[in-house]
Amino acid sequence: MRGLVLDFGGVLTDYGDDYTLDLPPLAAVAGRVRRRGVRTAILSNADGLWSPPDGWEELFDVVVTSGEVGCAKPDRRIYLLVAERLGLAPDACVFVDDLAVNVRGAAAAGMVGVHHRSVRSTLEELEVLLEVPLRG
Repeated sequence: MRGLVLDFGGVLTDYGDDYTLDLPPLAAVAGRVRRRGVRTAILSNADGLWSPPDGWEELFDVVVTSGEVGCAKPDRRIYLLVAERLGLAPDACVFVDDLAVNVRGAAAAGMVGVHHRSVRSTLEELEVLLEVPLRG
């Protein structure tokens, strides 16, 4: 996998059991894998005025919001658009969301989908898919 696409609410806002961290664990992961050459994106059904928290610019190559582009998850077009903006084919991207319907939408568009249920389980899956140690 050469691309990591993360939902914001429910995924990038999940601190797991450790609220003392400076960054939510999956935001930190985005920064780590980006430094290793993996393209990273936020894909959110937020309005067009929303933007990531200050300081996150170095973590993500692309931010796509439904309010900005006029379609929303789980519409196939939004997954194809984020892949295009990353400069990757959909099948080179893994998409993480806490809503199963959105994960199914990404899979239907050709991405590998990960249903986020906990920080730990998502990190375990991403380690395998991205071939990068992420825990510990």
